Amino acid sequence: MEETQERRVGKTVRLDSAITDGRAHASRAGEMTVGEAQEQAEARRCLGCDGAPPAIFLDLGRTPLANSYVRADDADRAEETFPLAVAYCEGCHLVQLAETVSPAKMFSEYAYFSSYSESFLAHARRMAESYIERFGLTAESRVLEIASNDGYLLQYFKRRGIGVLGVEPAGNIARVARERGIPTMECFFEPGAVAAILREFVDAALIAGNNVLAHDPAINGFLSAVAAALKPRGVAAFEFPYIGELLANAEFDTIYHEHVFYYSLSAIEGLARRAGLEVFDAERTAVHGGSVRVFMRHQGRAPIVSAVAELLEQEKASGLLGFERYGSFGREVANLKDRLRGLLGELKADGKRIAAYGAPAKGNTLLNYCGIGRETLEFTVDRSPHKQGRLLPGSHLPILAPEELLGRMPDYALILPWNIAGEIVGQQRDYIRAGGRFIVPVPIPRVLEAGGA
Repeated sequence: MEETQERRVGKTVRLDSAITDGRAHASRAGEMTVGEAQEQAEARRCLGCDGAPPAIFLDLGRTPLANSYVRADDADRAEETFPLAVAYCEGCHLVQLAETVSPAKMFSEYAYFSSYSESFLAHARRMAESYIERFGLTAESRVLEIASNDGYLLQYFKRRGIGVLGVEPAGNIARVARERGIPTMECFFEPGAVAAILREFVDAALIAGNNVLAHDPAINGFLSAVAAALKPRGVAAFEFPYIGELLANAEFDTIYHEHVFYYSLSAIEGLARRAGLEVFDAERTAVHGGSVRVFMRHQGRAPIVSAVAELLEQEKASGLLGFERYGSFGREVANLKDRLRGLLGELKADGKRIAAYGAPAKGNTLLNYCGIGRETLEFTVDRSPHKQGRLLPGSHLPILAPEELLGRMPDYALILPWNIAGEIVGQQRDYIRAGGRFIVPVPIPRVLEAGGA
């Protein structure tokens, strides 16, 4: 993995003309050099500020979409793959994919259901309670959530008698939310949808969105739609994985096609300003390996909390506002890959059987970049029945029910959703008591002690 040595200026093109396509078996990483990937992305200007093409600092090769789980009877079909490279804009500090895939291709049907993680549900409950208390929400208040998934968050507002509406583009997930009693509109949140949303649901005191700001390549239009839907004294609260944590902890597996952007506060503040919004508070959270929660209002509507200036200064001091910090990240990722492959190789050479735990999108980036498949791992298990019976994209590991971990009893299990390793270890005490051991791949590949530490 090499640092980008060239920064070139290309012409402006329509976003949809930059969508990539192709059909091939999932490749192991490294089909293109960083320089070659940069050349392919030259025509695409920054998605945030429309400035010169961002400079690529990490190329993960061509991979399938991370949530494109394969049906067993399609195992022999070639999988559609797309370039996966990440770039930094020196003009507005926005980290973004060098090439994007249409959101409609990724989100019309989706395999991720938020409610299958107990720790994330607990996080959502605490979030709802904090918003209710901080903003004085009552039974007369209304809460709108963008990318509301299966109702994991809105259920906690509804239980308090607060009116709710979810906006969710994935039809299969929206249906589940409605079956659970959460009113949900099945559409993308964009400027053209605001009028229809406001006909259904007006005067929302709070617009919430978790892990959604990363998903829409038309981020300026998205935030303009937020401003249009937000009442004069309303609050918009967004939580997203933090680029500072991604870099510090080598969390490269959180990079996949559904995540177009990887935000610093510096980048999101500029985007909000262009949409007529203002970040008036920001706080760090531990979820998803380290996230930031920002609060926005229409400009001039609230004093700005000191935490905003403090985090902006921290970003400047830690190098997040210059290419050099990003340029070294590729070497760190390559080192993690070598260490993980080395650890698994040693265990296999010693005659150990290894499986995986979980089928998260991030796990597919990890396995496909590292070139780990069925030659090393026998299977994986996952609590979501929507994934069970399918194969992981690229690696084609079969996804089984969690009970199979104890039933088939591999010596080791690689935890793919490492950010909830504690939750998984707690659920799998019988496997540990039977002699099984867990491996955590990020930030440093290691075997957990028998007690799970």
